[in-house]
Amino acid sequence: MTLRLGDTAPDFTAATTDGEIGFHAWKADSWAVLFSHPADYTPVCTTELGRTAALQSGFAERNTKVIALSVDPLKDHHGWAPDIGAATGTELNFPIIADADRTVSELYDMIHPGEGDTSTVRSVFVIDPAHKIRLILTYPKSTGRNFDEILRVIDSLQLTDAHQVATPVDWTKGDRVIASPALATDDVLERFDNVEVVTPYLRYVDDPS
Repeated sequence: MTLRLGDTAPDFTAATTDGEIGFHAWKADSWAVLFSHPADYTPVCTTELGRTAALQSGFAERNTKVIALSVDPLKDHHGWAPDIGAATGTELNFPIIADADRTVSELYDMIHPGEGDTSTVRSVFVIDPAHKIRLILTYPKSTGRNFDEILRVIDSLQLTDAHQVATPVDWTKGDRVIASPALATDDVLERFDNVEVVTPYLRYVDDPS
């Protein structure tokens, strides 16, 4: 199944370290980050899950729930969790899906041919409160992800959903943004503060939030 931006994120029921969940019911009206890791008891994955746990308050501030997945069984997830806390300084504080039968992995196309086995690659899905997929990222197994970037994208999506703006290259929360090209410059000057007109289609404005 090939998923695209704007598609409804497939629902599923799965066993997790926090008990059985139905995905849509679990995320409810929150944003969600669903991400896969290749295997438990591996070094890069340990650093990634520890970093995600350390950022938990940042995700909560953005009304975002985080859930991980691998094809390892539930007992391995529970056995690995203490290593994550010991190695990274932050105890695991979000659920990990046990996808031993690869149902969810195949539903979200997380297993890529040519990777040498049937474990998942490092996929990331950001899903909005309406269950729509808003971001898809796929990293090779050897490359750890930047979870600050995932937070940055959520900030951008939430801001641009609420206001007629886009975020420019290397934008971070609080930086100036770009008025929507759908707005005439006169409208931009009326609606926004501190407008800088670079071209008729590139108008920087202060963050309206």
